[in-house]
Formats: sequence, C-alpha cells, structure tokens
Amino acid sequence: MIFLNNNKFSIFVPSKETHRMIQSTLLAGLAIFILGLSLFLTRRNIIMALMGIELMLNAANINFITFAQFDQNGLNGQVVSIFVMALAAAETAVALAIVLLVYRHFNTLNLDEIHKE
Repeated sequence: MIFLNNNKFSIFVPSKETHRMIQSTLLAGLAIFILGLSLFLTRRNIIMALMGIELMLNAANINFITFAQFDQNGLNGQVVSIFVMALAAAETAVALAIVLLVYRHFNTLNLDEIHKE
C-alpha cells in the first residue's frame, strides 16, 4: 500500500498476520454483502428486502473500518462508517413509515400482490 505522508510517498508492506486479518475481514464483508444482495433480490416481503439493504450497508462499514486501520492521515474510515450508520438509521425510519402506509392501503406486505393492484 502506498500512502502520502508529509508530501512524500511511503510504502506500507503488511506482515503475514496483517494480511490474513485484511483478507478475513474483507471476505466476511463480501459474504455479508452477498447475503444482503440475495435477500434483496429474492424475497418478496418488503421488510426482508429492507433487511437485505441494511446488510449491504453493514458490509460496506466492515470494509471501511478494515481499510481505516491503514489510514495514516486520520480517521477517514471511521467517519465514513459513522455517516453510513446515521444514513441507515434515517433510511430505516423512512422505510418503516412507508411500510406502514403500504400495509394500510394494500393490507399486505407482499411485493407481488402490491404490484398487481
């Protein structure tokens, strides 16, 4: 990895333990993202689709935190991760309001039945 430090480029070569940690956390993030994507694409329930979106956002947070360990200029990964969590909380509140309105109007949460009407 190459970093810009005091207007000079520095090269960081991770040790084997650090490389394994990076690899395992990125694979965990990938698995969580794939799980969230499959939930979003295959489930016909609105709540399950929203849970899939939340899993994809959490997978992105794992990757931000993983790469933030190697940021020599500050806490950029943690700041972005906290921003994503705040965005996810706002998205959850809005999505819950939409789900309640859809249920009141259609009396179902099945996406196929909502689309038919």
